[in-house]
Amino acid sequence: MHANVTFHPSVTAWFENHFAQPTQVQAESWPVIASGAHALITAPTGSGKTLTAFMWSLSQFAQTEHEPGRTKVLYISPLKALNNDIQRNLFDPLKALERENDFPHLTVATRSGDADQSERQRLLRNRPDILITTPESLSLLLTTSKGRMALAIRFQTRASSRGAAYPSSGLTEPLTR
Repeated sequence: MHANVTFHPSVTAWFENHFAQPTQVQAESWPVIASGAHALITAPTGSGKTLTAFMWSLSQFAQTEHEPGRTKVLYISPLKALNNDIQRNLFDPLKALERENDFPHLTVATRSGDADQSERQRLLRNRPDILITTPESLSLLLTTSKGRMALAIRFQTRASSRGAAYPSSGLTEPLTR
């Protein structure tokens, strides 16, 4: 891989087996994300923004002991319609990493404001490793103690907006105080 950042060997191997090289946005963004600095990343559709946003987190999952039942990555998408696209774009790398490497099984869920009560409760009981949500749903989660406890984020918080991703690396404390 040609980006100036070292990913876990299994993540690097997966990437090199599926892509010739990082896109420009990936090569320029990964070192910033890996350093823990804040970044504003904009790129056109199809430039690899989803993988840009998640690659460092995937590497972190590969390097640490997996603790199921705790949300570690929060991805905030401004549009509900983008949630499912982001989830689909993340599933392929996750399934390939699990199949091709010794990679933990990670759960991914989306949450939007129109989720019914049983779905919201299930999400609180069975916390996904990666949660993709909207700003409105995030604000609803933050209004309840169970919602705040579900968001004890470990690795990184990310947000995306039509052609832009706003990685905010290094959030290591729970959102609750």
